[in-house]
Amino acid sequence: MMRLFATGLGTLIALAAVAGAQKPLDRSKPLTDPANDPYTRGGKQKYIEAAGYVSMGGFEFGAAPDTTKEVAALLEGIDIRWIETPHFELGIALPKVKVTKEERKKVKAELTKLQAALPVIKPDTKILDPWLRAHLYAQRLEEHYSRVQEILGVTDETFAANKEIWDIGTPYFGIGPYMGQMGKFEVLLLPSEKASTRFLTARLGLTTKLSQRWNIRDRDALCFIAHAGQGQLNVDEGMHGHAVFNVTQMMMNGYKHYSYDKPIWIREGAAHWFERNLNPRFNTFDSSEGSAAQMFKKSDWKGPTLKLVKSSDAPSFASMVKMRTFAELERPHHLATWSIFDYLVQVHPEFLRTYLATISGIKNEQHIDDATTLPDVQRNLFRDELGMSYAQFDREWKAWVEATY
Repeated sequence: MMRLFATGLGTLIALAAVAGAQKPLDRSKPLTDPANDPYTRGGKQKYIEAAGYVSMGGFEFGAAPDTTKEVAALLEGIDIRWIETPHFELGIALPKVKVTKEERKKVKAELTKLQAALPVIKPDTKILDPWLRAHLYAQRLEEHYSRVQEILGVTDETFAANKEIWDIGTPYFGIGPYMGQMGKFEVLLLPSEKASTRFLTARLGLTTKLSQRWNIRDRDALCFIAHAGQGQLNVDEGMHGHAVFNVTQMMMNGYKHYSYDKPIWIREGAAHWFERNLNPRFNTFDSSEGSAAQMFKKSDWKGPTLKLVKSSDAPSFASMVKMRTFAELERPHHLATWSIFDYLVQVHPEFLRTYLATISGIKNEQHIDDATTLPDVQRNLFRDELGMSYAQFDREWKAWVEATY
């Protein structure tokens, strides 16, 4: 699955990379070693624990049996900061950037929160160095994990009793503790197309130059790889949103275990919704291999969606439910999936939870994961839980858009 990235017309100047290397605390060790992290004061356990981290390197990552050591060796010359949080294994190799005037309020709030665990942080800083960006992404993605869980109506306890082999007769929530997955969600943010291509080709056998989501089957982990050399991902806000978009996709698919792809419309709609809630100027669009994503640059989606529902061009919900590949997504589909998810969150949040829970972890009579009944399951859900046919749902959603947008 490939992704493309676009920005809104109102985008300001991209964050500029700041020259100059970070001064090491321990010259006998690489800059990426926790001993050279100024914010945990050289990797002191007190601050690692305060930040809620599990470790700062030495964990499995990417294609089995690789660990952070093998990935770092493969990407020699790329400074990767490794952080393992309760739900993520992160490799952050983003360059130093300036905080723009537009970003200062958001970044200051994030750094103020982070300062509670890492007191050396200065919330008013105008420069995000590589170590600081690594800590920010650890905090950002953990917070996003919690937001997705809130929408789903689940907590870590929901998955705590999961076993690799499911006990038939008990509620099925997957086989592992991470939304139903055995392995944590993995994220690798690289500074350049060259570095990304090197990793994807050598470890996953892929030749794409774009961002990638991948299922590491041997470790039952979902992995996301992106680089700052595409679109506006050299802008911190852009990369933040892009990571949220793709992690949302992985969490939706991983909910109650990734045994089959969830419907295109709900994954794309949810991913757009979470990304746009951060900053509507930056938008990610999925595409399938060999096809170009249908992108557009408007930051305002409410106006175009209102215009769409008043026209004869709006895709029917019945047609979107049947979409099988990202190649089928065109501009009206992106607007519609985003807006329908917005509608469900605001008007039918309990139904949204029921819908996502029911379409996840479907098993056949032999107790094997099987999505062949998914079309009927979805149709019955709308009929039994909302009391609507797809045509009725279309009318209700469009009426809400006209009243709200």
